[in-house]
Amino acid sequence: MSAEAKIAEMKLDLSHPATPLGNYVEVVATGNLVFLAGHGPRGAGPEGRWLTGKLGADMDVDQGYEAAQLTGIGLLSTLRHEIGDLDRVVRVVKALCMVNAAPDFTQHPAVANGFSDLMVEVFGDKGRHARSAVGMSSLPNNIPFEAEMIIEVAPE
Repeated sequence: MSAEAKIAEMKLDLSHPATPLGNYVEVVATGNLVFLAGHGPRGAGPEGRWLTGKLGADMDVDQGYEAAQLTGIGLLSTLRHEIGDLDRVVRVVKALCMVNAAPDFTQHPAVANGFSDLMVEVFGDKGRHARSAVGMSSLPNNIPFEAEMIIEVAPE
């Protein structure tokens, strides 16, 4: 199944790409690579609320997994806005997943799987990627999860 067909089947709303919170751009395309800036978990729609919390203090692994999925949806929205059609994705190359975690929290990979599982569900084997899942003492606006990724795309 194509990525665009999978997005439709999953009823994912990709119509509201992220806007920068500072002096940077959300995406840079160069050659056949697309670099996406860090995104966090937001609810659906243009007025979607940011999720907040710290894993191991305010949130459990399941809630973190859901935050990671929402973050992935936001990244897909920005990516589609940039390249026009997610079926152009050749490979999800690399992801950096950051977990806002209490000092004794150790389940960063389980949280980041929410992001990674979504990429594989949408793109199949092309969604399998190299990944780092790291803990942070804080993230902007107290979001529980942030991810950035590098994508290889086919020429238009």
